[in-house]
Amino acid sequence: RSFQAAYDKIRAAKKQAEERNKKLDDKRKKIKLDLEARERRAEAQSQEEVQITRTLEEEIARLREEGSRQLEEEQRLIREQIQREREAQQQPGNYTQRGGERYSQSNVTPKLKLKWKCKKDDELNGGYSQDVLLKLLHKYGDVLNVIVSSKKKGSAVVEFASVRAAELAVKNESGLSGNPLKITWLEGQPEVVAAASQTGHFMSSQGSLSNERDYETVVMMRMRQAAERQRLIEEMQREDDEEAAES
Repeated sequence: RSFQAAYDKIRAAKKQAEERNKKLDDKRKKIKLDLEARERRAEAQSQEEVQITRTLEEEIARLREEGSRQLEEEQRLIREQIQREREAQQQPGNYTQRGGERYSQSNVTPKLKLKWKCKKDDELNGGYSQDVLLKLLHKYGDVLNVIVSSKKKGSAVVEFASVRAAELAVKNESGLSGNPLKITWLEGQPEVVAAASQTGHFMSSQGSLSNERDYETVVMMRMRQAAERQRLIEEMQREDDEEAAES
């Protein structure tokens, strides 16, 4: 009997040892699986962050290239306009009239900020595009530029040639009937001066560009306007990046 009891005790101890080893193996297996799952999640997250960074860098590069092309186009148009004015000043009896408009006292053109309702996944951008906004706004006066935000849905900036045109747009334009516009001054309403009336006060092109200083003034003014448009594009991009970071 003592031999049988000792044998049973040894078997029980062996069985308990096997059960303990099995439990340890199960724990080790679970820990290993957890570690592998964490590594896979970390790797997937890292790849996603790399893709997001690459996409952001590509978008920034695209916007810079687009802004550079716009600036080059503005400079080309300015050079052509100046050349036409220089040719016109050599022709006697050529006069230019400016009537009824109100212009900013500074060289900064009036700009308005446009907002409308739009879901993030709306490919139609709430029904608004650059062409749609131009059609809505050009009836108030010359529109120099319309910039629709490529990142922030439902947002755009419009630049008018005159304060009067911008004022009319702020007071009268409501946008599409199903999705109205909210229009505000981007940099505050600029101070204005009245230009010569249509009944008189003609300006001679020959007199306005009679010397090299006048010519340089025109060049600098229009170069500043082109640079202002480029600054506007970069400012919108910076605001979009800041809002995206906050969200």
